[in-house]
Amino acid sequence: MEVFISKKDGVTTVTFEGRLDTPASAEVSEKLAPVAEDASGTIILDCKKLEYISSSGLRIFLTLRKAAASQGGKVIVRSICQDIRTVFMMTGFLNLFQIED
Repeated sequence: MEVFISKKDGVTTVTFEGRLDTPASAEVSEKLAPVAEDASGTIILDCKKLEYISSSGLRIFLTLRKAAASQGGKVIVRSICQDIRTVFMMTGFLNLFQIED
């Protein structure tokens, strides 16, 4: 699992590549801690190359959403594949996040 973070003009883009499974979640969560600490702007979670997400991965997304909401920011989930869209639908995450294709 690889995570790339870039920031430009108040927009933080987090790009995921690979499988966000339980073993990868601890490392990803650690990498995203600074993003959650400064979540007052827009955070884009680019999932174009995300192949899988576990419940631990969903928890990371939810943590970022809560941090952004408490700081006046917002989270946009971008380019999820059909399998992950199904997971989002089954868990109610489609209603929690702004989804862009």
